[in-house]
Amino acid sequence: MDRRWLPLNALRAFEAVGKAKSFTAAAQTLLVSQSAVSRHVIGLEDFLGVPLFERRRSSLVLTEAGARLLPVVSKAFDRIDEQLDEIVRERGTPRRALRVNLPATFAHQLAVPILKDFRAEFPDIAIDIDTLPTLGGDRDADVAVVFSEPKVTDRVLDLLWMVRLTVLCHPDIAAKADPADIGGFLAAHDLLHVRLDGHPRTYLWDMFIRQAGCPGARTDRGLVFDTAQLSVQYALSGEGLALVDPHLFRAEIDAGRLVAPFDIAVDDGYGYYLAIHPDDLGTTQVAVFRSWLIRRFAHERALPQSGHAARGHGLAAIGDDDGPQPRLPS
Repeated sequence: MDRRWLPLNALRAFEAVGKAKSFTAAAQTLLVSQSAVSRHVIGLEDFLGVPLFERRRSSLVLTEAGARLLPVVSKAFDRIDEQLDEIVRERGTPRRALRVNLPATFAHQLAVPILKDFRAEFPDIAIDIDTLPTLGGDRDADVAVVFSEPKVTDRVLDLLWMVRLTVLCHPDIAAKADPADIGGFLAAHDLLHVRLDGHPRTYLWDMFIRQAGCPGARTDRGLVFDTAQLSVQYALSGEGLALVDPHLFRAEIDAGRLVAPFDIAVDDGYGYYLAIHPDDLGTTQVAVFRSWLIRRFAHERALPQSGHAARGHGLAAIGDDDGPQPRLPS
């Protein structure tokens, strides 16, 4: 057999299932989804042309072929592990870094502040962060967070959260807001737009106007920025209204530097997704980082919003407009 075609990830999945006699337990061991493990095993069986497991109603049993293959695979991986450990002990720590591509605002506001926690938990995994926009077929990054509408892609996508936008501004400006006259409040201040490829510059503010119920309010004015972070930076100077994701700017909200004058949140159909190529799911570094990030953002979403956020109004959310795939705002 040509070694170039050896299905190593599938063999790792097979070994885990064979030892655990369970797809669920194997998935937990490998830090991947059960469906990914199942696909790898089915792919290996198709590759070999014979079943490796007898799938019974309440159990999983190795076939004759599976029973022959399992000890060989386990022994081979054990020998590889032993040699790698010996090399590391003699020569030092592996230097291959995990390459992570992130939207700029997401990286600055959320990812970078929490990476110290990941490093504390997994000090042996080096990370290279890149915030330059990537094309859909680009494999330079091992892991990417993309801001996108739901779509079919060749990558495995894990939804971190769906976007919801709300108005944020300086507290001095928010103090002048009248919930009974939203249109008048918008007309009195610059609207801060974030560029969203494929849509007109007023797209997000037009959505907000419709949901707020103030038709006729003009949105074709104000400033346009490449990133949500820049629009918020301008709002922090004491001017303008930013329509952004409060989850991304929790620190500024908690500090009272940003306030939501209205209890209105807009669903724009976009979300933040963790994108990984299927071939990389079995890579230990990728699997560890993927599992950690999903758990972390599940925890972040569960945290209560600060009372500073909306002068007593509840902030319904998370979401914004960050750098996407192919190119959306960063």
